[in-house]
Parts: sequence; structure tokens; C-alpha cells
Amino acid sequence: MSGRRKMIAVFSSGLTGRYKCSLCRVLNIAAEDLGVNLVYFNSYGKLRSINTVAEDQESGFLEFVDLDQFDGIIFDGEGYNIEGMADRVERKLRSAKCPVVSISSHVEGFYNIEFDDAGGLRAMVEHFINHHHFTRIGYMSGYLTHPDARLRLNEFRTVMKEYGFPEDGVGMFEGDFWYNKGVEAAHYFLSLPDRPQAVVCGNDYMAISLINAFRQMGIKVPEDICVSGYDGTPDGKEFLPHITSVTRERMDIAYKALRLLTDLSDGKDAKDHDLRVFPRIVPSQSCGCDPLEYRHVLETIDRAHEDKRLMSTAVYELESAMLKLNKVDSVRQMEAVFAEDSVNFGDYSAFFMMVHTDLNGKPVYDSGYTAPSGRFIPVIWIDKNKEYTKSPHSFSTSSLIPQPSTDRCHVYYIMVVHFAERIFGYSVVEMTGKDIFNEFHNVWLHTLGLTLNSLHQKDHISKLIGRLEGLSISDGLTGMLNRRGFDDRSRAMISNLAERKNVCTIVMDMDGLKRINDEFGHYEGDRAIRALAGIITKCCDSGEIAGRTGGDEFYIFAPDYSEIRLERFVGRMKELTAEFNKTNDKDYLLDFSWGAYITETDSFGMIEEFLKIADARMYEQKVNKPGRRK
Repeated sequence: MSGRRKMIAVFSSGLTGRYKCSLCRVLNIAAEDLGVNLVYFNSYGKLRSINTVAEDQESGFLEFVDLDQFDGIIFDGEGYNIEGMADRVERKLRSAKCPVVSISSHVEGFYNIEFDDAGGLRAMVEHFINHHHFTRIGYMSGYLTHPDARLRLNEFRTVMKEYGFPEDGVGMFEGDFWYNKGVEAAHYFLSLPDRPQAVVCGNDYMAISLINAFRQMGIKVPEDICVSGYDGTPDGKEFLPHITSVTRERMDIAYKALRLLTDLSDGKDAKDHDLRVFPRIVPSQSCGCDPLEYRHVLETIDRAHEDKRLMSTAVYELESAMLKLNKVDSVRQMEAVFAEDSVNFGDYSAFFMMVHTDLNGKPVYDSGYTAPSGRFIPVIWIDKNKEYTKSPHSFSTSSLIPQPSTDRCHVYYIMVVHFAERIFGYSVVEMTGKDIFNEFHNVWLHTLGLTLNSLHQKDHISKLIGRLEGLSISDGLTGMLNRRGFDDRSRAMISNLAERKNVCTIVMDMDGLKRINDEFGHYEGDRAIRALAGIITKCCDSGEIAGRTGGDEFYIFAPDYSEIRLERFVGRMKELTAEFNKTNDKDYLLDFSWGAYITETDSFGMIEEFLKIADARMYEQKVNKPGRRK
């Protein structure tokens, strides 16, 4: 990246959620306004049955992130919904040399954007008491192990006591900060002796779930019971009725966090910054302050229909891409499929996927890969605007992102690419606008991880088959071709003759193997066989192939041969055998008998006929040797 711009990292999770999408947008707007580059490190979040696997792989990627490349870091610890993940990220960020600011929860040792959460909850309760003059108010909390849930509940109780009401109002129900407890909560509030006039919910999602449950039970909101939420989410603004809520003033958070980090990196004092963010209550339809209009209903229905149409199209496109990815045989084919079909997660200007290599440079999808070296190579490189120079070299942990040639503001999203227990690497995407990608991007990454795993398995199977084939045509003692291997190779060489050629077939037999076995043992006999095999192999330097085809019998075949080459071959055999005998400390001499047959043939020649003639000549030589011993 250009040295003229500061680089700020953002560590968060589940950024494709509606609330986090809006957080990304305001951060991206502030980053462009302040002239800094952003690098998001996003994780998938909760993945149901593979939570623990996802946690291990996503947190495992942290060790490959070099924090020294950043001028500042934003930590959004609220986004990690897998147990222990936020703590792992926090421990990683404590090693950073640059300043770190937490924007969602207070972290000792970091700079903190202090959000007046209690003040927002107080304003909401007082709105019902002072504006609507309600006296019967209930509360739906998030799960009470969460610090935000405890803080908001405590403030609710404080306000209620100050106004002379029971601290839990008409009743308190513990929800889950999500949509799962609405029906249970509705039954609880409707069963109370004093039915509430209003229910204050700890966030918008629980408010939506409660209103839906009330609706199913015939309770109208706000006519029968008013309901409020918290956080000012896009979901709450689009739901009917629109949720009365408290905004977290995300734009204020974005500017304050980025200004703090840029000033600190310039050596300025943090005392000059007011890091407090004050919430703002937004009365709307669910408390009756903003009437539900017919026009709003139509707009919401139209948006829902358009979203459904786009979703259906995106699903069809992804199904097609997944079928194509199931058929790829290489990462190049995978890149081609992605380049053609990755049209359903938003407009992007660049997408890169890097995979681990080991110390030998083997990529992680190669079955010979050993362990990560801290180096990565690109396997998908899509640069629509030609802003990046594709480097032939690998990327290291100190430079995870390609170097752009432009000096405009750049915003990148990095996510780990993995499948089950195997981390393949990471992806980098740069979107064209201020908005982050949608959930289909994450599905693409899962699918690419599955494809890489498939390529890894195919490579493993291919190499295994190769080894098995090698075993089926190889002699276990010497490593030479066995009879099957020799026959296959020699027949193939003959069938590939384009014209008539002189070919040579040699049959060779070790002399005295029985004596070696009897006097020195079979171990020494095997040693002698390996020695002669090694000599034969060494002499096969002019296109010959050789195989051990029996206990002490060897075959040699060579196309395009001559008497001169045969004489040279046998002469070298004798020389190397003599050298072995000079250094052999056993009381025997390594020796051999041989017979050769040179003939002209074409592609219809029969290796079996040639071997018969060579074998007869070898046997004749063996029986006529002076002082012959078996």
C-alpha cells in the first residue's frame, strides 16, 4: 500500500449481519473522509455443528497476522459469538505495537470508545414513564451472562426504583439477544397479574420476536402493548411496526475511533479526544409515537419482494457455480469458475485467495505439503481495474495484501479459508462501494475450501495410485522393473517404433547364487543380487531398460541398438563387476552369464520371441564356462 496513507486494521466477526453491515459502512465513509486504508479481519461466527472446528481454524489464522504492518487497530469484541474467540483475538492484539481502540466493550489496556449504554436505557424507560405516562412496564433482557445485558437490566431497575415502581417493573424475562425467546416471553408477560402497558427489550431482535409472538396471540402493538428495542438496527427500522429504539450513533463511533488512531500514530496526545458516545432515542411506530402509514407498509412489502427476487437469483447462480466447482481438477479451473460466476455477493473490484506453502514451496492442497512456513501463494487473482501488479513471488505474514498502484482509499476484507480441520489460507476482497459483501461471499469461501480439500484428496489418491502402480511393476528387492513391468515397458517401446529398427534383447543370469546362499546365507545372497542389479542399472545409460524377472535372472531391452553398443554395455558390466569383487570382503566372486539377440523389427515385433533366443544363448554360455559352479 502507499506509504502516504495510514493502514488501520479492524478485528470483528459476523460482518454480514445487518447491524454489522451498517457499522462497516460508517467506518468506510469515515476512512475515506480521513484518508486512511482499512483492513477488516472478519470471521464467520457461529456455524452450528462445527462451532469448535471453525473456532480452531479461524483463531489459528491469527498467528499468521503480523500486526506491525498497521498504524492502529479497531477491536469489535462484541461480534464474536463463539466462546473463547474474543479472548484469543484480544490476546493477539495485546502484542501490537500500535494503539488499539475497543469500540463495543471496555477492555483494560486498550483505548475505549465509552458508549453511554445506561443512559440510552434510562432515556427509553423515562420515555414510557414521562411521555406515555405508563406505570406498568416489563423488561426483556438478553442472556444475563453477557455484560451488556447486566448493565441494561441494572439501569432499568435503577430508573424504576427512582420513579417509585418495583425494580423489575411488572416482571423481568431473560431472553437471548436473538429471535428464539419471543413466544416464551409473550406467554410470560401475558400471564402476569398486571399485564404490562409496555415492554422494554434489551435489543431490537428480541423486540421483533416479541411483537411477532404477540401478533400470533391476538395482541396488537402498540394499541394493546407498546414494545421498544435497543441498538437502532436496520432490521428494527424495516420491521412493521418500526421499532422504537436507541441508536448507538455508529457514525460518531467511527470518526472518533479513526481520528484517535491516526492522531496517536502521529504522536499526538489521546487526552485531546473525547471518546464518549451518547445514544439517541428514536421514538417510532412500536410505541405509538409515529403512526403506521399505508405508504410505509407498501414500501416495506416492495423491498421484501425485491430482496426475495434477488435472493432467488443469487441461489440459482451459486448452485450452478457449485456444480462447476465439483468438476475442477486444478486451482486454475477453480479461478476460472470464480471469475465467471462470483456475481451474487455484491460488486467487487478485486478478489485474491492465498494458500499456505511449506518450506519446500509446496501448496497446502498438495498431498506432499508438510507444515505452514508463513508464506502464501495466490491461487485466485482477480483485478478488475488493473490496480495491482501480480507478483510471481509469495506473500508473507508481514504483507498479506497485494500492493496497489493507485493512491485512493482502499478497504479490504480478509477471511480465513478452511475446510474442517485444515486451514488452506485466506481471501482478500475489495468492494466497489462503501458496503460490505452479503452472506453469499461466505458461502463462496466455504465452497472454495471444500474444492481445495477435494483437490488435496484427488492429489493424494493420484499419488497413491502412482505408488501402487510402481509397486505392481517394481521388484521389491532391487527396485528394478519386475517381469510385468519389463514386459509392459518393452512392448510399449516396440509398439512405438515408427519404422524398422535394430533392437537388442539381453538375458543375464548371476553365476554361483546357490553357493553364496549355502555358504554365506540368504542375506548375503540378496546383497549380491542387489549389487548385480545396481551394476546393470548403472550400465543402462543409452536407452536400455532392465528388470529382475526371477531369482537371479535379469532382462535388458534396448531399441535402436548396435553391436558396438552391446559390446560397450557388456564391457562396462565386466569392469564394474571386477571393481565390486576387489572391495568385497566375502570369499566369492560376483559373476554373470549373458546372451544377446540383435534383430531388425517394426512395431509388430514380439518381445517373447527375442527373449527365447537371448535366453538360449545365455544358457549356452553358462554351461560352457570353464570351472562352472551353480
